[in-house]
Amino acid sequence: MRFFDEKTIPSDVTIRVLSPVKIMQQIIDFILELDKLKGVTRKTRPLSLDRYENSAEHSWQIALLAASLLPYAEQPVDINKVISMLLVHDIGEIDTGDTIVYAEEGWEERKEAELVAVKRIFGLLPAAQGDAFLALWLEFEQGESVEARFAHAADRAMPVLLNLANHGQSWRENGISHERVVRRIAPPIKAGCPALWRYLEQRLLQASAQGWFGA
Repeated sequence: MRFFDEKTIPSDVTIRVLSPVKIMQQIIDFILELDKLKGVTRKTRPLSLDRYENSAEHSWQIALLAASLLPYAEQPVDINKVISMLLVHDIGEIDTGDTIVYAEEGWEERKEAELVAVKRIFGLLPAAQGDAFLALWLEFEQGESVEARFAHAADRAMPVLLNLANHGQSWRENGISHERVVRRIAPPIKAGCPALWRYLEQRLLQASAQGWFGA
C-alpha cells in the first residue's frame, strides 16, 4: 500500500524513513545517556552507607514508594502513569545537577535549565517516544493532574523518610530547620496524599523534639 504518490510530492521535499536499526540505535543512545544520572549525587545518604545517594536511585525508590502508597490515594490514579512520571522527572539533572529540595531561591531558573536538558535528552529518541516522555515530564512539573499530585507527594516524602531513618543527617549537615522542611513539603504532600502527610507530620514533630534538625 502506498501512502504517497511520488508525483504529488514537491521535488524539494525529502521524506526521511528511519530503518529499524537506526530506531534501535536511538533508543540505546537514550538509555546509555540515562546512565549519567547515576553520577548525580544528592544530599541524603542511603541507609547504612557512607556515601550520598544518586538521582537514579532516588527515582527508582520513589516509583516504588508511589506504587506502595496506592491504597492511600484519595482519588483513583493511573499508577502506571505516576510511575512513568517519577522515572523521568529528574532526568534533566544529567545536565543541571541536583539542588536540595529545601532551596528557596533560583527555582524558576533551575526549572528552565531542566526543560532545556530534558528536551535534549528526550530528543535522542524517535520523535513520538521523545514527545511522550516530554509530555510526562511537563505534566509532573505542572502538578495539576491527580497523577502529578500523587507523584509529587512521593517525591517530596522520600528525602524526609530517609532523614527520619538517618536521625536528620542531611537536615543537620545543611542547617535545615523543622519549619523550613514543613513549609517546603507539607503543601504538595497534603495535596497528593493526605494520609501520608498525617503520618509525616507527627514523625517530624518527634524528630524536632529529638534535635534532628539544623539551625
